[in-house]
Amino acid sequence: MRRAAAVLLLCLLGSGCSLLDALNPFSSSGPKMASLEPIQATVAARVLWQYDVGKGDGQVFVPAVVRSSVYAAAANGTIVRLDDGQASWRIKAERPLSGGVAADERMLVVGSPKGEVLAFAAADGKLLWKTSTNSEIIAPPVLGPGLVIVRSGDHRLTAYDAFDGKRKWIYQRPNPPLSLRVTAPPVLVDKYVFVGFPGGKLIALGLDNGAPLWEGTVALPKGATELDRIADVTSVPVIDGRTVCAAAYQGRVACFDLGSGNLMWTRDISSAAGLALDNRYVYVTDDKGALHALDRASGASIWKQDKLFLRRLTAPLVLSGLLAVADVQGTVHFLNREDGSFAARVRSDGSPVLAAPQLFATRDLILQTSAGSVLAIGVE
Repeated sequence: MRRAAAVLLLCLLGSGCSLLDALNPFSSSGPKMASLEPIQATVAARVLWQYDVGKGDGQVFVPAVVRSSVYAAAANGTIVRLDDGQASWRIKAERPLSGGVAADERMLVVGSPKGEVLAFAAADGKLLWKTSTNSEIIAPPVLGPGLVIVRSGDHRLTAYDAFDGKRKWIYQRPNPPLSLRVTAPPVLVDKYVFVGFPGGKLIALGLDNGAPLWEGTVALPKGATELDRIADVTSVPVIDGRTVCAAAYQGRVACFDLGSGNLMWTRDISSAAGLALDNRYVYVTDDKGALHALDRASGASIWKQDKLFLRRLTAPLVLSGLLAVADVQGTVHFLNREDGSFAARVRSDGSPVLAAPQLFATRDLILQTSAGSVLAIGVE
């Protein structure tokens, strides 16, 4: 019973809930979520369009952006393609869905809580193939050259042929007794697949066969109890050039050389939400709602923005001269990348945004709220 209760708590944490009342902004005790103070906007940001796809029902749904098209899904099985904010087609998958959408110009792929993987034609939503894995799918699949890679709830990676759904390879490693629910997909770059695992590990796999190429330690589990020893990489690794960085809950931020896996630097910052990267800085959302800018070469602190305390921020998105993060009340905050000051703020439907916004066009973004709104937000 103790184990079941602990796993339940961890599941809640993985979907945006806090493990302790002290870190819960809606708790009757402990620190409270920061109120939003008025800001002096320095850029113009506004909602360009909004579309209701359907509720998330506790799942973390991530839309996919392909050129000017947006593909989104909902827990009730709805899948939609949006062009200029209007539905080009809308279908029902005839089963509950989870995790979000992967898409390219030919196809889109979704997963289900029962471990089903379904591929549809991007042009009209026609079912192309379906297959299954051994566990629920709570992370968006990833499309690569001729492959669909799926991360299931048991932290197993399975690669399928993109044309017929036949299984190509599987990668799985031993898991600790307790781990967080991970809604972050792997990242594909050239011949590599990068994925974070429980126990603070970042693994580089070969795209062709799933063979491990190198293993990097983002964080080391420590503490007297299994809860204390959770140090999981729960967010998406970020990559630019030959640098790959990852963050761990109750752990650190670490950057590695992409080809060799050699450690470049680490910083003791706990993050379940994730990070972003540009040519100078690494930006991190920590577990208390602060945003950090770190020097990309050394990990030294550049600035810290702590006025969004306990607002359950998403990972940041890098825009031209700006960062964007969304919070538990559906507000999108735009910050200056140079000093972390607030540049603009846009409110959505008031429900939590659990996944990081996606880049859309040059300086716009797409996000999906828990209540089911898909929004395009423009910045001028």
